[in-house]
This record gives sequence, C-alpha cells and structure tokens, in this order.
Amino acid sequence: MTIITKILRTLWFRQYRRTLLRTFVFASTEHDRIIDDLALDTVVDIGANRGQFALCIRRLYPDAEIFSFEPLAKAAKTFLAVFKDDRRTHLFSKAVGPVNGTAAIHVTQWDVSSSLLPIAEAQQSNFPFAKESRQETVSLTRLSDCVEERSIGKTALLKLDVQGYELNALQGCADLLHKFTYVYLEASFIKLYVGQPLADELISYMSSQGFILVCVANLSYGKSRRPIQADFLFSRR
Repeated sequence: MTIITKILRTLWFRQYRRTLLRTFVFASTEHDRIIDDLALDTVVDIGANRGQFALCIRRLYPDAEIFSFEPLAKAAKTFLAVFKDDRRTHLFSKAVGPVNGTAAIHVTQWDVSSSLLPIAEAQQSNFPFAKESRQETVSLTRLSDCVEERSIGKTALLKLDVQGYELNALQGCADLLHKFTYVYLEASFIKLYVGQPLADELISYMSSQGFILVCVANLSYGKSRRPIQADFLFSRR
C-alpha cells in the first residue's frame, strides 16, 4: 500500500479521520483486509507504537479488548492520547521478552524501526530513516505478568511488530500462546537487525507451537528488487 493510498483510506473512515486530525496518527489500514473476517474478541498488540494497529482493531471490532505494549515513552504518550476515552484498550509501557528486567532499545530517527537488537547495515541502507539516533532503557516483561489468562477471550489475536525481536517476544508469551487462535507478525528475509531470526526460523517455531501459516501479506522491498520483509498470519491447527 502506497503512502497516498494509506492517507486516502485514513481520510475515508470517520474514526480514522477524527484521530488523524486530533493526534496526527495514521491507522495501519494495510492490515484491514487481512484481519477483517477473524471475529476477534481479544487482541494483544506487542509493539503498538502510537496505536496505528489498535485503531484498525477498534474500527473492525468495536467490542474487542485490546492489550497493547509499547516501551518508547514518546510513542506511548501519543497512544494514550489516541485512546484516552476507550475503556477497552489498555496500554503497558513495556516491551515483552523472555525474562523480566530492563534492556537498552536502539531508537531510530523514524521510531517505528526502533529495536531491542542492534541495527544492521541492511536496515540502514534500505530504509534511510532507520539510523540509530539514541538509546533508551526500557522495561521488559513476560506477557503473563501483565495479562491474565482469563482476560484472553475465545477468539484472540497476538500481533507482534518488534523489529527483529520476534522470537524473544514469542518466548515471552510462551505460557499464554495456547490461548491465541491467531498470531500476526512481521518477519524478514534478510537480517535487518543483528541477531535477528529470519522468516523461516519463525515459521518453524510457530509450527512447533501448533500454528500453521495461512497468509503472507504487505511485502516490503525497501531499495531491493526482491521483498525483504512481510506480514505473516498464523492460525492454530
């Protein structure tokens, strides 16, 4: 989806338009066609940034409970402004990982590319605004220390957009992963972050956890002729 298409879709829907005018946050409308028929009642949104994905969930599923995680202070502040009147959306200003504690996050000029992993040359060469600008110390938590098992409904989606930290974040969700019907995550075909697991490793891990790959969408090319990352939707067997 081009940026022009994204702007037009944002302006088309009243809910998105109102948020854009108030907070300058664009909904991630490229996900609508992937998730609009899943009948979700619960969404755990890891790597929420300013609420771009949560906005799509709220329009498509007005009654769903949303549990979002965003460790960057500035992005989390904007998220709270976007959802200030939404009692079904809950924000934790933390990153999800395999252990509780703290970690340094590498903050990029365009902060949606920020990661708990060091930024590799391939990321900087493909996405000019992905250069590191600073580091912040953020809190790490396991999912079950913030979200109770009983809070996850019958048809739940786990979404991860964590810039190379996917496997670590999935391990931080391990004791609740059985509660999710779907997992939706971004994965790469080349190493954009140092130590990043690639798409094949994540597909293998998800298979070991009882999920099958049902959709690949939103291919991203950067400056490459071939796709270098995409969004992957998994469904429980």
